[in-house]
Amino acid sequence: MNEPQKIIRVAILGVSGYTGIELLGLLLKHPGVRVTYVSANNTQGAIQDLFPQFLNQTTLVCQKTDVKEAAAQCDLAFLALPHTESMNVVPSLLKAGVKVIDLSADYRLKTPKVYEKWYGQKHKDTKNLKEAVYGLPELYRQKIKKAHFIANPGCYPTATILGLAPLVSTRKDIQSIIVDAKSGVSGAGRKPVVGLLASELNGNFKAYKVLCHQHTPEIDAQISILSHHALHAHFVAHLLPITRGILNTIYVQLKNGITLNQVHQLYKKFYKMEPFVRLHGLNAQPEIKNVANTNFCDIGLAVSPDKKMVVITSAIDNLVKGASGQALQNMNIMCGFNEIEGLL
Repeated sequence: MNEPQKIIRVAILGVSGYTGIELLGLLLKHPGVRVTYVSANNTQGAIQDLFPQFLNQTTLVCQKTDVKEAAAQCDLAFLALPHTESMNVVPSLLKAGVKVIDLSADYRLKTPKVYEKWYGQKHKDTKNLKEAVYGLPELYRQKIKKAHFIANPGCYPTATILGLAPLVSTRKDIQSIIVDAKSGVSGAGRKPVVGLLASELNGNFKAYKVLCHQHTPEIDAQISILSHHALHAHFVAHLLPITRGILNTIYVQLKNGITLNQVHQLYKKFYKMEPFVRLHGLNAQPEIKNVANTNFCDIGLAVSPDKKMVVITSAIDNLVKGASGQALQNMNIMCGFNEIEGLL
């Protein structure tokens, strides 16, 4: 006789944002989870009234965040809070013995001064910076298994790091890295901003935060860890007139040559056992429409005629693999579920 699957109680703090809504939809379908607490400081009421896509699916009521109440009602808490807010609640949750997966940027950067530079505020919980495990399963699965606190990666960094990992971890002759990144507008959140209105976006395409995007230090930190020396990516973000999805075109200049077959075999070996990374064939490139609403990262490769420029294309859904789906993947690993549960 099979043993009954364990059930864990889960809370979502910040459920009213795009990532919170996406996460709730995923969790309600997960057989090992019971969502017991949801909150948002600016939105209260019955979930099915606030978000009609959940009509007749849940009786949950969104309330103003009370950290003590949340801790008493859950085994694991997802924080879908704005940047700079998670560090106000994480210490109390961890002290109460609750496992935490933070979807904000508050614990991704290990150096407080770097955090302050890019997010404009001093870090209030430097003690737990050391405790947070960077939640990119393809790189840190074994650490995630033992973790009680996860810093969920950003959407741009997920697409970029997965695109670069096999190359930067093996090649010592990298001369430069340029990341040409494009994202759907949901990556900017639900707050009403003039530049994000439909009439401003429709028929438009633009770069923003050129060479000064806040995800830059997160990318640099991870590729430097992988390469065992300091690496920097020249990162430029663009806003697409679509709701969801990220497509990165990454240019890596090498000192020495590599063939397309060689680089393809390198990536094939690196991601051989990864359920959510799909490597395209030699003459194919990923498209956003093929990863939308999934937890997949699709990767394509090309090499210049002189064999010294590798072009990597990577595509993800910014709300799923770039945020909520990856958070659920991390929960599955932390709590002993099948890693693909609720995602395939």
